[in-house]
Amino acid sequence: QVQLVESGGGLVQPGGSLRLSCAASGRFFSIRAMGWYRQAPGKQRELVATDTAGGSTNYADSVKGRFTISRDNANNTVSLQMNSLKPEDTAVYYCKAEIGPLSNRLFYDFWGQGTQVTVSP
Repeated sequence: QVQLVESGGGLVQPGGSLRLSCAASGRFFSIRAMGWYRQAPGKQRELVATDTAGGSTNYADSVKGRFTISRDNANNTVSLQMNSLKPEDTAVYYCKAEIGPLSNRLFYDFWGQGTQVTVSP
């Protein structure tokens, strides 16, 4: 009953910007950490940025200074502002959230379906 829906992907030129958004919907008790991962063809999925919901953020070295993750806890959303995009950023971007479906303080990882980001001249 829990869904994570990403939006905002697309085609952009190098140096351009995109903003990805992810909204959690369905029945659940709480959300702990939320973050973004990406996977390019032939490569493993890698962490891009995370936010613990307590204000602590973490970024991959490759995106530090260019990407910004933000949370809107009231609306159960997480966004990723991507600036100064490079061709190396081309990948499918996935939203992940640690969601507690019940009030027992147990959390599980939920993944969105992914959204394509293509950076090309």
